[in-house]
Amino acid sequence: MSREDKEAQEDELLALASIYSEDEFKRSETASGGEICVCLDLPPNFSVTIKGDCASNEYMGSFEGIVSFLPPVILNFKLPPGYPSTEPPAFTLSCKWLSPSQLASLCQRLDNLWEEYAGGVVLFAWMQFLKEETLDYLKINSPYEIPVCEFGSHSTNNNNCETSDTCCATGSAQAEIWDKRAIQDVESVSALIECILDFNEAQLKKCFDSKSYMCNICFSEKLGSECTHFKDCQHIYCNVCLKDYYTVQIRDGQVQALNCPEPKCSSVATPAQVKLLVGEKLFSRYDRLLLQSSLDLMADVLYCPRPSCQTPVVLEPGGTMGICSNCNYAFCTLCKMAYHAVAYCNITPEMRDEYLEADEAGKKLLEKRYGKNVIIKAIEMKSSKWLNTNTKQCPSCRANVQKVDGCNQMCCARCKQNFCWRCFSVLSKEDPYQHFHNRSSPCYNKL
Repeated sequence: MSREDKEAQEDELLALASIYSEDEFKRSETASGGEICVCLDLPPNFSVTIKGDCASNEYMGSFEGIVSFLPPVILNFKLPPGYPSTEPPAFTLSCKWLSPSQLASLCQRLDNLWEEYAGGVVLFAWMQFLKEETLDYLKINSPYEIPVCEFGSHSTNNNNCETSDTCCATGSAQAEIWDKRAIQDVESVSALIECILDFNEAQLKKCFDSKSYMCNICFSEKLGSECTHFKDCQHIYCNVCLKDYYTVQIRDGQVQALNCPEPKCSSVATPAQVKLLVGEKLFSRYDRLLLQSSLDLMADVLYCPRPSCQTPVVLEPGGTMGICSNCNYAFCTLCKMAYHAVAYCNITPEMRDEYLEADEAGKKLLEKRYGKNVIIKAIEMKSSKWLNTNTKQCPSCRANVQKVDGCNQMCCARCKQNFCWRCFSVLSKEDPYQHFHNRSSPCYNKL
């Protein structure tokens, strides 16, 4: 290697390292070479379609959607001793979403660029071409259907693929090797779809983290790496404010209310977002309460009635017996007491209220379940208890009278007798208020 070639190679590699980030350019530590990763700038709303229509199950799968980023085109190169004066760089060109024929076309264009730059360094020109001209050179526009070819380390193509640029797996006897420098490095359609989605998500996150956003709670500008993005509604809040907000909600048991703080917004934080914000300990409480609230909404799940157990029990359809898997307690699913087979339940206040609020069909079902006489007796007991607590009897006709508001001079709705609510004295019809004006009366000035 001449001294001029050695200096030119070293200067070019140092220049690339200073211009591009480590994600874009990596210099080899053991040889005069490296790797260039080119992430293409896609037009807005770039639509991608993948159709796996080969016969083998390995290639089954399909995808259609809009992406902002596609996995990079990767140029691996090695600089020979005669570069740049007499020899071009040795290279391979790989990509997950370009077909071997498309990559071969790009390889040919890189060869042509070397000839144009004969005697001069060419890596920067290659990198600029790949980044800025690949889509136009290959006539790739939205919507773009990614060619599905035989995947593997060796890229092949048959004669039928030359016009459509889309090919299926063929036997080695029928296959024609494209440019060996062109590599489509995915194993299956499903792997390709997963790779595209993961890369697009990672790049979107990277862009989000590097920009600044205004938090509408603390009204401070924060980097995206310090913020949480609600994807359904596109609202953004800083992590400090959201952590305080969600911490209070979880400690109060309001795990169903962990939504976007924007007024009238129904977007809900994902469990992953909650865990990242509040930490492991508080997230464990959130997870437990969320499971419990979900179980509470399931009609076929009850909790073991024993206060020391409370294990969720899945009920058999149509049955009235539940057996706790933790403590083996067998209980009646209707009254929550020990299982009593065909005997009627001892009706509870909740069952009584359920009967009073039910329609005719519901009442008949409950009468059949608990026994009509038992329900009537329970209702009468409730009525009697309510009357004793909330009413007093008229001293004249013994009718139950309820005092809602007003003064202590009462008039019975049944017999129209005036009486004192405090001492139950019958009052004069001519002057019922004399009772409260008489100094000798126990109710003096207590109208």
